[in-house]
Amino acid sequence: MTGAHPATERPVGPRLAAALVFGSSGAVLVVELVSLRLLAPYLGLTLETSTLVIGIALAAIALGSWLGGRAADSTDPRRLLAPLLAVSGIAVSLMPVLVRGVGEVAGAGVFLFGALAILVPGALLSGVSPIVAKLRLSDLSDTGSVVGGLSGIGTLGAIAGTVLTGFVFVSAFPVSALLVGLGVLLVLAAVALETHLRRGARRALPALLLLPGGLGAAWGPGSCDVETVYHCADVVADEARPGGRLLVLDGIRHSYVDLDDPTHLEFDYVGALAAVADTVRPAKVPLTAYHLGGGGLTLPRYLATTRPGTTSVVSEIDAGVLEVDVERLGLVTGPRLDVRVEDGRLGLRRIRDGSQDLVVGDAFGGLSIPWHLTTREALTDVRRVLADDGTYAANLIDFGPLAFARAELATLRSVFDHVVLAADPGTVARDRDGGGNLVAVASQSPVDAAALASRMGGRGLDWQVLEGAALDAWIGDARVLTDDHAPVDQLLTPYPPQPRLP
Repeated sequence: MTGAHPATERPVGPRLAAALVFGSSGAVLVVELVSLRLLAPYLGLTLETSTLVIGIALAAIALGSWLGGRAADSTDPRRLLAPLLAVSGIAVSLMPVLVRGVGEVAGAGVFLFGALAILVPGALLSGVSPIVAKLRLSDLSDTGSVVGGLSGIGTLGAIAGTVLTGFVFVSAFPVSALLVGLGVLLVLAAVALETHLRRGARRALPALLLLPGGLGAAWGPGSCDVETVYHCADVVADEARPGGRLLVLDGIRHSYVDLDDPTHLEFDYVGALAAVADTVRPAKVPLTAYHLGGGGLTLPRYLATTRPGTTSVVSEIDAGVLEVDVERLGLVTGPRLDVRVEDGRLGLRRIRDGSQDLVVGDAFGGLSIPWHLTTREALTDVRRVLADDGTYAANLIDFGPLAFARAELATLRSVFDHVVLAADPGTVARDRDGGGNLVAVASQSPVDAAALASRMGGRGLDWQVLEGAALDAWIGDARVLTDDHAPVDQLLTPYPPQPRLP
């Protein structure tokens, strides 16, 4: 049982208790989900990153619950609640500037600092529930109902924080605004709670401490031109080419578009994909093409210029990237260029059987292809939409032993009758720890490897083309990827340091 309340302090009623537990639990989940977006430019959007962030958040909840319970037993719980909310609000508001500042210097090394940035506010907020439970326990006979009820309310708050963040907040607000805004709400809640519980006591200092977080989020390092639902997007002008524009997503050079010359292909892998497209049907004959992933839509623009009358359908999951394409990269959609905001696997199902001359796979989350686009089932759907002599060309990125690339080629071999691989000789030989791009080509009709190699050479690409027995030896005993087992993130690790813009 708790003692009598001092005359200058008010009790924590059931509604206030529910609001505190609901709000603090929801805030923990907002911090957790938004942290994934904050760390993505430096660690990538991978299963490992998600697992680590979730693990740290759970550790914060466990630590905060334990320490909060111990603190509630050793001191007056009423004096703990407002400071917990205020300090957690300050910590949350500082997350964008601190994590991005360290990330710009340390790259992937930001993880340790990011872990601390999640752990501190998560633990502080998780300490609220046991303290509130202590304040609400006036009779031992009510222990079960009080603790159980508050636990249920906290779970509901966590659900609300998860759903609102995933479906509303991230699409409506930039990451920095979300975190600074949450920090402001927590500090304001602390001031209001202190005023209520201690009958007029006020603390202005926590509000002042929010200024560094707000200013740093607005003008600190790592800011974006546009924060989309999935990416931190920047468009960088090329000083060497007046029309050149580089689309950077989460710090990675993703697409290059020349506004004045759509046939200029800056990146080698795009030149290799274009070489594949050049060998599909006679030159200048219009194609029907479907693109898994949009980015800057460099290849659809190239096809529209080199093969007038070509119809391209593009599945791009990020509506924000499409807005950048239109507003900053001069994209004009129309009857011959249909860009659909959708997941590629779902978009693929909407394409008619045998309707496409060319399917291009170039969808990435960070440096990883979304696993559900790599499997035998997904590639069987690709084969379904291709014409009998149609071609599938996929951009792959892999490192070190190239375990993922070899597995993907094995998967292609299980679906298509004819498969070849094109890449820089150093990448093919696996003598570069940093890895690189590889382009896989698959069809139900024979692929003219010699013509492809010649076309790449004409583009200035000194790439090697593997087929037949040489490709069999290169693939080795790699396992076929399926919807039931496609450990793409694990096959790709360890990632090399991600390229950063100067």
